[in-house]
Amino acid sequence: MADNKYLKQIPLFSGLSEEEIGEISSFIERKSFRKKETIFSEGDPSNWFYVLIEGEVKITKLSHDGKEIIIELLAAGDFFGGFAVLKGFPYPANAIAMRDSETNRISRHNLMRIIERFPNIMYDITANLGERMRELHDTLKNIALERVESRIAALLLKLAEKTGETLTSGEIAIAMRLTKQDIAEMVGSTVETSIRVLSRFRKSGLVKDVNGKIVIRNLGALRLIVNPE
Repeated sequence: MADNKYLKQIPLFSGLSEEEIGEISSFIERKSFRKKETIFSEGDPSNWFYVLIEGEVKITKLSHDGKEIIIELLAAGDFFGGFAVLKGFPYPANAIAMRDSETNRISRHNLMRIIERFPNIMYDITANLGERMRELHDTLKNIALERVESRIAALLLKLAEKTGETLTSGEIAIAMRLTKQDIAEMVGSTVETSIRVLSRFRKSGLVKDVNGKIVIRNLGALRLIVNPE
């Protein structure tokens, strides 16, 4: 059973009253995953709908040549596995914990019971999935058409919007700790090329590294790289 206090903090359930949260808590269970542990693999039966409580999860697919491509990064409050669970087909991608992570998970049967009781949750899930599909489409289009500099700048802007923390200096720290490999896999580039681009960004004063996190120093300049005037 999930902790009611944490359920109330999840955007998907934030509109429910304390009494309604109590109704669904018995349908939800807590599940922990260690860093680099696979939560589910592409082709697995879609038995569980997950909500990330703490940690970071990457959604990946393998290219035709066996290269891992990150198609989405998830932070606390995000859900995953939803489309497959709702449609009843196997998971279309892999979900892997990037660091020790805590989730709430709901079986497909219990998710349908919750949706039947609270139809607005279904609306919230589908609206969220629609927005994420649009973002995925934009990401894939960028990989196909844009220069690597533009793709990395767009990724940094997206992560700043999703997990950014504004510092007293006005700079924005990306909360996720990303390796050069992670960045390369998200923009469809090689690690070496991603390193060179990030190095240029640092020398130009666009970004810097602080305690293992990327800090954006010049948001406007990154936007100009993505959409030149």
